[in-house]
Amino acid sequence: MRIAVVSDIHGNRSAFEAVLNDLRRAAPDLVMHGGDLADSCSSPVDIVDRIRDLGWPGVVGNTDEMLFNPAAFEAFAACSPQLADLWSAIREIAAWTRQGLGEERLAWLRSLPRKRAQPPFTLVHASPNDCWRAPPPDAPAEELQKIFGGVSDSLVVHGHIHRPYIRKMAGVTIANSGSVGLPYDGDPRASYLLIDDGQPAIRRVEYDVQREIAALEGCGCPHAAWIISMLQAAAPRMP
Repeated sequence: MRIAVVSDIHGNRSAFEAVLNDLRRAAPDLVMHGGDLADSCSSPVDIVDRIRDLGWPGVVGNTDEMLFNPAAFEAFAACSPQLADLWSAIREIAAWTRQGLGEERLAWLRSLPRKRAQPPFTLVHASPNDCWRAPPPDAPAEELQKIFGGVSDSLVVHGHIHRPYIRKMAGVTIANSGSVGLPYDGDPRASYLLIDDGQPAIRRVEYDVQREIAALEGCGCPHAAWIISMLQAAAPRMP
């Protein structure tokens, strides 16, 4: 069985459409999403509506939770008060996204589970017990084992960090799908994961970044210039 995991789209319709075209070529038996669907590029409503129409099963991401439960974001932000400028920008983008989505779409995001088992793998957004925190790709094996080792399946897939990787350890393989809409690994191409008979592989897909930049410039999203700088660098930046 071939299963694709598409995560961290972040409202980037240009990247999402390119990944859809690649999925038609890859022809997986099942596509699942790893959360962080709507916030923070040009087309949050279109992405949520399309994922729902496609019927992809998936899990809730931290920015999804931020949209329907702002208190969860505020609790996370309170742990790092020195990043007040960052939190302020994220808060303004989330308010704009939340208004565009409306209550019915927010209720659908709220209905997404935190973990989804699809043997032989388990899908989470960040880690099994926390959709806000995940280890980096170069975390010590002991840390990965501590966070993911309690999962019964032999493969754990997560998103959140926007940096794809595959790490094999005793008894479990940890794979990160990377980000469709906002890569942070220096490669501007969209990223997703294809699992073929239990073996994960990272796929990169070129898309028209300039098209998304133009859409961002015209959509009214706050702090669009900041988001554009991250799309261009394929790396995180401060606002």
